[in-house]
Amino acid sequence: MTEEIADTGRGISLSYERIGDRGADPLLLVAGLGQQLHSWPDAFCAQLADRGFEVVRFDNRDAGRSTHPRFRPSSLPAMVAGRFPPEQYDLKDLAADTVGLLDALDVETAHIAGVSMGGMISQTVAALHPARVRTLTSIMSTTGSRLIGRPALSTLRLMGAKPPKSRDEAVESAVKMFRHISSHGFPFDEAWVREKAGAGWDRDPTAGGVGRQLGAILKSGNRTAWLKKITAPTLVIHGDRDRMVHPTGGAATARAIRGARLETVPGMGHDLPAGAWPVLLDLIGDHARSSDVTAP
Repeated sequence: MTEEIADTGRGISLSYERIGDRGADPLLLVAGLGQQLHSWPDAFCAQLADRGFEVVRFDNRDAGRSTHPRFRPSSLPAMVAGRFPPEQYDLKDLAADTVGLLDALDVETAHIAGVSMGGMISQTVAALHPARVRTLTSIMSTTGSRLIGRPALSTLRLMGAKPPKSRDEAVESAVKMFRHISSHGFPFDEAWVREKAGAGWDRDPTAGGVGRQLGAILKSGNRTAWLKKITAPTLVIHGDRDRMVHPTGGAATARAIRGARLETVPGMGHDLPAGAWPVLLDLIGDHARSSDVTAP
């Protein structure tokens, strides 16, 4: 796995890694809010590659080693009220970044799977750029409606904490958050969370990206009408113990997309626990393989 940088146009560059055989069916993995490419665990990606995919994972705009705009994000109350700086991008822009990465890699069509905000980006790519998506897998995500998929109040309180100012603070903050939102039906891998959080700080110690990405979500509003445009075969995966995106978000996503299938993973929260990998790998891999859509 070698990290590279792609120019996706419009002044945005994305850091990415390719895992697996070149020429295999491309599977693009899209990370969630404030998460970097390694939030998709190495071993998870390797096992997807072993199933015959060329896996591409990357840092979204404003995360990791990808482009970080410099404007100051709105406060949360201002976002909720619909007030954003003129520079604020939205999910359509993040979807365009993703399509730009496919262009840079000379990939015409790909399977795409996204977690949380990454699911929102993936949905938007499928809705607005249908010719580029073979299959869509939306994981622990939602439609943007404020009536469903809402975080638990206890989760919102943790999200309101001040950003960390050191590597140690970043690690402890991640452990606290993921212990809360993780899959309580599976063992909590604190060592992996600490390793990932430390590596994330080393790659990107800046704090504004999460606020700007959150602004992109809230600026985009309710995307149910977009989801109704999706024609790609769609799988929706959600855990029944998700404290970050309530399972109603996954159910609403599946209802909005014609022909979508909803799979609920018992015990899974808002992470990818190793204990759930056999189920998740089968779901993602079988969904891509069962599609009637073939590579050009």
